[in-house]
Amino acid sequence: MDYSIKSDSLEKLSTDCLLLGFHSKRKLGPMATAIDEALGGLISRLLKRDDPDGKPGEVLTINLMPEGKIERLILVGLGKKDELTASSYRKALIAAANALKSTAAKHAISALHEADVKDKPLEWKIHQAVEILESTLYRYTQTKSEKDTGKPPRLEKLQFILDPETDVSVVETTIRQSLAIAKGMNLARDLGNLPGNICTPAFLAEQAEKLGKQHKKLKVKILGEAELEELGMGSFLSVSKGSREPAKLIVMEYHGTTAKTKPHVLVGKGLTFDAGGISLKQAGGMDEMKYDMCGGAAVIATLGVAAELDLPINVVGLVPASENLPDGAANKPGDIVTSMAGTTIEILNTDAEGRLILCDTLTYAKRYDPVAVIDTATLTGACIVALGRHPSGLMGNDDALCESLVKAGEATHDRVWRLPLWEDYQEQLKSNFADVANIGGPDAGAITAGCFLLRFTKDFKWAHIDIAGTAWKTGNEKGSTGRPVPLLSQYLIDNAQ
Repeated sequence: MDYSIKSDSLEKLSTDCLLLGFHSKRKLGPMATAIDEALGGLISRLLKRDDPDGKPGEVLTINLMPEGKIERLILVGLGKKDELTASSYRKALIAAANALKSTAAKHAISALHEADVKDKPLEWKIHQAVEILESTLYRYTQTKSEKDTGKPPRLEKLQFILDPETDVSVVETTIRQSLAIAKGMNLARDLGNLPGNICTPAFLAEQAEKLGKQHKKLKVKILGEAELEELGMGSFLSVSKGSREPAKLIVMEYHGTTAKTKPHVLVGKGLTFDAGGISLKQAGGMDEMKYDMCGGAAVIATLGVAAELDLPINVVGLVPASENLPDGAANKPGDIVTSMAGTTIEILNTDAEGRLILCDTLTYAKRYDPVAVIDTATLTGACIVALGRHPSGLMGNDDALCESLVKAGEATHDRVWRLPLWEDYQEQLKSNFADVANIGGPDAGAITAGCFLLRFTKDFKWAHIDIAGTAWKTGNEKGSTGRPVPLLSQYLIDNAQ
């Protein structure tokens, strides 16, 4: 999709479709008012006839227009004018995008961003429009026959109509960043939606290498099991023992500034399929465990965003990729493994495997002398119980780092909610036979998982993002969301500035 800015007068507007906003009680926005006056009150009459009140997400499409250069209008409800929140605005954008997608329009102009959203600047409104439209137009086709993919949307170009006095350069930068993030989200979606028999650890590594070949500043290397064993990653390697697919550690290094500049390290859990191992999961919904690599997909995609935007920052992406399957050689409850850090771990539940591959990768991250390390993982169902599917869970050992992630989440609406890592919770991880147990019992499961990882992050600033509830949607809309690519990308953009 091509996005640009337009500052033409009303008389010069020419488009297949114009997106206009209206508020509760059919109060028209500024552009809609001007168009209505030019059309002799046609919009007002049609709103009264068809009776949409203006609730967020209500849509009225006017397909037949009087002679002129505008072929159709899509009127989108925004709710009460003085109470337009970020969530309501996004709801309106989603409705507008779906309505636009269903038309035959190739070119559209939007004026929806002229509405005042509480505490949100113009750049935020433009960013949301780009991201939501790209998400709406996303189509998964890789494993579908051509007859089942349906016709692709015809829309090719969207323009934002702006006041001539607007700082165009700021908006253009926003569009460029938003489009790069949306592209990254779609890559993460593609990887997440692929089935486990295609998206194996080796396949995931190949996709990272492919991305590296597209960008000169992005270097990729893959560590195999022999190298991981040499490094002493006994915890990581134990997870793949029940699989025929060898584990891989994907290492991506983006060099956007001088070699002396410390990097930000992103770590993403890359479990390409998780059956739970010997602690086998229930059959219902197990197909969704192909999404257990969404953290890794997000890290790979975010490194692509950094390279696409040529950010003046150094970033390292580390993705431990593995499968967790039951087999005669697989981890057993009660087994004890030794991590790269030398910590012994009693495996009480083989389905708590994400922390086993992450802890060794966090230890590996230390060699980069990082500014900060952020790991992201579909780690615990307990996080969904605690927070639902709206925010991701956030934990960390540094307040400033966590606050910067909260800020980035608010800026992109890829939000996080911080949970405590109090020393009290460490009691639950005690083991009679090893330095630490890999689970802490039924209470505070998301937090004790974070407390487990905390033990391996004493030498650097660290944050953990649990995306178990946000990485994919279930039910009729089943599919990867591409989160937390917006959050991670905005964090890097903020630090690059």
